[in-house]
Amino acid sequence: MARLDTVAVVGASLAGLRGVEALRARGFDGRIHWIGAEAHEPYDRPPLSKEVLRGEWNADRIRLRRQGLADLATELHLGRRALALDLDARRLELDGGETLGFDGLFIATGASALPLPGTPPLEGVHLLRTLEDALSIRSALERTPRVAVVGGGFIGAEVAASCRQRGLEVTLIEALEQPLAQSLGPELGAWCASLHRDHGVDLRLGARVAALEGGARVERVRLADGSAVRADLVVVGIGVRPNTQWLEGSGLELENGVLCDARCAAAADVVAAGDVARWRSARYGGLRIEHWDHAVNQAEAAAARLLDGPEAAAPFDPVPFVWSDQYDAKIQLAGLPRAGDELHWIDGSPDERRFVVLTGRDGRWTGVVAANRAARFIRWRRELETGLPLEAALAQARSK
Repeated sequence: MARLDTVAVVGASLAGLRGVEALRARGFDGRIHWIGAEAHEPYDRPPLSKEVLRGEWNADRIRLRRQGLADLATELHLGRRALALDLDARRLELDGGETLGFDGLFIATGASALPLPGTPPLEGVHLLRTLEDALSIRSALERTPRVAVVGGGFIGAEVAASCRQRGLEVTLIEALEQPLAQSLGPELGAWCASLHRDHGVDLRLGARVAALEGGARVERVRLADGSAVRADLVVVGIGVRPNTQWLEGSGLELENGVLCDARCAAAADVVAAGDVARWRSARYGGLRIEHWDHAVNQAEAAAARLLDGPEAAAPFDPVPFVWSDQYDAKIQLAGLPRAGDELHWIDGSPDERRFVVLTGRDGRWTGVVAANRAARFIRWRRELETGLPLEAALAQARSK
């Protein structure tokens, strides 16, 4: 541990915070430069599309550390961007011309929301990634606009649900044949579609956006089939890109994120964690995961690798986990199910909106999905993590 005197943590995200906490918890008492592009102390992002958007929580409620950051004894550089990395000289360049030296580097710069390509900068068109994004959308929702949500992944589905819970007219536009199809597959995606229809959302599925139209403000979303969706407010949720632009030319390998080995190392004494990190998983191959639980666990693994070195640090190889709250449904997912997987309904049914489903492919257990079955989901998630074969899991389910 004495080999590192100064660690630079770039990113005041969830992964950045957990990285700093893990460094201190593991006994690192050296200097920590902590750089964050946003002026805020680290905050929780999942509530942005739910409680914050619905007006139920304010900004203070989503702070990740109510007690503040003083006990972590870092040198904070909030509201500052890292512009470049000189890997050989072990120096960071920040906006404003400042440079910072380091012995170890912890990269946690997260990801940015993707805009709709080729669309004009109209008022009323929003991305949702930051606290400012959420507060801006929430303010606009108070004017009771007609809302169009482009993208039926987790963020888009949650935004649509939150807007309907505010009593607004909502259209959800998704290029695939079902919402959440990339994460849940088409059959469970169809269940999600029925959930939204039953709550009054107008679903446009298998629909591609051709243009956003209006004067100074957005007025319509023109679809590729020529039809139009009238909208006073559009929220675009079509995915994210990892924030690696500042690392171009640094010598680190960049490919849909910062490429890391099985122990989260991108180079000697350089690690990455969270949305920005693409690492080598023994279970799944190359992965970049954007989920809350993953950011926490990978940050701890990356801190261990930075302090302990490659020989002592254990490989990072979790089963991915994500949850989503939509209306009165808590959807939980572990593993990596995909379209074409077999579905084994072991508890409840889609009509009840309370179920547990095991997914499999070629006899291999690929995931578990649950709705409003939190306790039972936890049990099957643990079994999946142990590597239990699918047939053994199904036999256990039949014996209950």
